[in-house]
Amino acid sequence: MVAAKNAARGAIRGTESSKAQGIFPIVTRTSTEIDSPSSASVRHVTVDAERDGQRIDNFLGGQLKGVPKSLIYRIVRTGQVRINGKRAKPDTRVSAGDEVRIPPVRVGEARDPGQPPVAQAARVEQSIVYEDRDFLVIDKPAGVASHGGSGISFGVIELLRAARPQETLELAHRLDRDTSGVLVLTRRRAALTALQALIRDNETTKQYLALLQGRPARAAFDVNAPLRKSVLHGGERMVRVDEGGKPALTRFKAIESYRDATLFEVTLFTGRTHQIRVHSVHAGHPIAGDEKYGDREFNARMREYGVRRLFLHAARFEFALGDRTYSFSAPLAADLNSALTALPAARPTGRSAR
Repeated sequence: MVAAKNAARGAIRGTESSKAQGIFPIVTRTSTEIDSPSSASVRHVTVDAERDGQRIDNFLGGQLKGVPKSLIYRIVRTGQVRINGKRAKPDTRVSAGDEVRIPPVRVGEARDPGQPPVAQAARVEQSIVYEDRDFLVIDKPAGVASHGGSGISFGVIELLRAARPQETLELAHRLDRDTSGVLVLTRRRAALTALQALIRDNETTKQYLALLQGRPARAAFDVNAPLRKSVLHGGERMVRVDEGGKPALTRFKAIESYRDATLFEVTLFTGRTHQIRVHSVHAGHPIAGDEKYGDREFNARMREYGVRRLFLHAARFEFALGDRTYSFSAPLAADLNSALTALPAARPTGRSAR
């Protein structure tokens, strides 16, 4: 384990952090424009100890209640938010004692979304797989967003906060809406900052199961390619491989081959937006069911066997905190497992992907 870590450390372009690899069994907004009372003029807010280490976008979300994330990103990107007199970037983290300049923000009065749908809230509650005084872990169902946003009133965090109003729940990380599997939330601020520090330093192990197009020539390979994120008009995020982007390293290991596709165990050594999806395309083997980056004809063929969403499942999340080691796992989602059963077997080629 230590040898694997040391071998990978420094291999990522432009970064020195890494983590170990491992294996596991397959198993809308309406109304007239008004000025928000809390945002009608420039404010200068001092960061308290509880918010030390928080990303500036999340800090602003707490200060500008009801303001959509897209608008928060816009005021940060345009240089209107300053920390100790210097322009902030979207991934800047605040420290206790920092003075944050928050510009006046004009927003539409948000329609009260009301209470979350009972069935949706129950579905998320039933997906809890672990909880203690620091963490709450769910096996997130596909189709449920990690958090609310454009056109989405309730995500996992809103649903659980509604179900547990006395608790201080926060997302430690995020999964795409169509990705199922392990999602970790925290119940105490100290646990959130500690775990996010590990994530930031690439000291966690995150492994996924993904069905990729075709049968790669190698059963195991790395994709070490920097990624750049763009936000399109309307807030849609797109990511591409770009030498000027942030370092990103993904390890692929084949588990099972089928006629037109291969099931892979995927280990992340960095945590960029859409990293597995974009690196899969860069390797020439997009993920089945990926409507944003994938192959349309391949997706159509896979739908015949039951792949009706992104075939990406967060199977394992591991980390060590203090003297404790946490290992959370979730079996492959039932819909994806059924699709694998329906897929035609690979034709004999004289080699195994195992």
